Amino acid sequence: MRILQLSAEIFPLLKTGGLADIAGALPAALGAAGCDVRVLLPGFPAILAGLHDAMPIGRFTMPWGESVQVLAGRLSAVPDAARQPIHAYVLHAPGLFERPGNPYEDAQRRPYADNHRRFAALGWAAAHLAHGLDANWTPQLVHGHDWHAALAMACLKHWPGGVKRVPGVYTVHNLAYQGLFEARLFGDLGLPTAAFQVDGLEFHGQISFMKAGLFYADKITTVSPTYAREIQTSEQGFGLDGLLRARHNDLSGILNAVDAAVWNPALDVHIAHHFDAGHLAGKARCKAALQQESGLEIGKDAPLFTVVSRLTDQKGLHLVLAGIDDLLRGGAQLLVLGSGERELEQAFADAAQRHEGRLAVRIGYDELFAHRIFSGSDVTLVPSRFEPCGLTQIYGLLYGSLPLVRAVGGLADTVVDADLATLADQTATGIVFASFTEADYRHALRRALALYRQPRAWARVRQTGMRQDFSWTQAARRYTAVYQALLDP
Repeated sequence: MRILQLSAEIFPLLKTGGLADIAGALPAALGAAGCDVRVLLPGFPAILAGLHDAMPIGRFTMPWGESVQVLAGRLSAVPDAARQPIHAYVLHAPGLFERPGNPYEDAQRRPYADNHRRFAALGWAAAHLAHGLDANWTPQLVHGHDWHAALAMACLKHWPGGVKRVPGVYTVHNLAYQGLFEARLFGDLGLPTAAFQVDGLEFHGQISFMKAGLFYADKITTVSPTYAREIQTSEQGFGLDGLLRARHNDLSGILNAVDAAVWNPALDVHIAHHFDAGHLAGKARCKAALQQESGLEIGKDAPLFTVVSRLTDQKGLHLVLAGIDDLLRGGAQLLVLGSGERELEQAFADAAQRHEGRLAVRIGYDELFAHRIFSGSDVTLVPSRFEPCGLTQIYGLLYGSLPLVRAVGGLADTVVDADLATLADQTATGIVFASFTEADYRHALRRALALYRQPRAWARVRQTGMRQDFSWTQAARRYTAVYQALLDP
């Protein structure tokens, strides 16, 4: 099967969140499962810099008159199934993509006013490639990730000329980010007028890229089985639950996986001391090094809790703030890495000043530091309001940092709560709480602290978590089954 995957970012060239990790790892996993996969990406500076042997293979013009060139080449930093540089198509349109900083926002964190144009170009590029723009390779199926790629599903449906239509699969990574734009901008998208209606892109008088993906895709996937059920409810459907319920036969939840070549404490090149579930001396040394690097008091007896996250309301970080005193009174330390809402950034920075030596905060994102955090920490906090899948808790599991999570989305699918039964049968992998309340979160903290004071039980839970299999093999098998169902006559 020839599959064209499109996304706005890809690890390790450009990453703002977990989407990049998935976009970078899935093609190789699909290749190992027998697919011929190429990726399509916007020409952001970091992506263009990573594209080698680039050759122009065609161009097209958007409705406002801007010409978009499509380059074909290889991304040496992104391996395929044979560990060779993956084949890639990259849009060369400097007026749209060659901007400094965040790919979606300006220096004041305001979304770029022309984001609808930028990602409409990505959608139409996919449709052109699906209909022969590259004379040497044509996909049989297009797979788009998140709202930036969603318009491709509409472009495929509305391709003119009556030629055989190429099917599309659309993956929702986070329904909360929908790509909403004013209706007056519809003319820039290049779609027929009939597409702007309830059975199309129209969403409460606005354009919704997300809805385009959900309505026009032949199959819809999301990143965990529980989240696939949750987004069909009014609580987590963000106004699209009715459409998702109507399409439930075409919707499936496929749990995200992680790249074992990148996230493996026995091999990780970004940590000073390697370890595995049966040999944990290296983890203790990683903890001491992390405490020293972060300005925390060095000591093995203080459990080190960590947050590696976007600092947003979704992530339940007001619960973390509310629980700081309980945590520190229990003898623990807290380390936070992330950026996002300024109020949360400031609140954590203020807390770090009040608790110097016991609470440390680094605003921003540092991929290499994140590896050191997971390798040296004891508990990974993910108390999310909602969580499509989450990768942080998986990294925590693999690196022996017990996840403390709320039972939503992929968190519920990946972490087994340590209660009397699961401790007895040795299936526990972390601490799970149910209600999104300070009381429930604080009780979970107390449970984690109590477990830490029982070294034998703690060690069993940690080892069980580290032995979990989150490789891409099963996920790739499920994606190929979705593809095959569309391509079989």
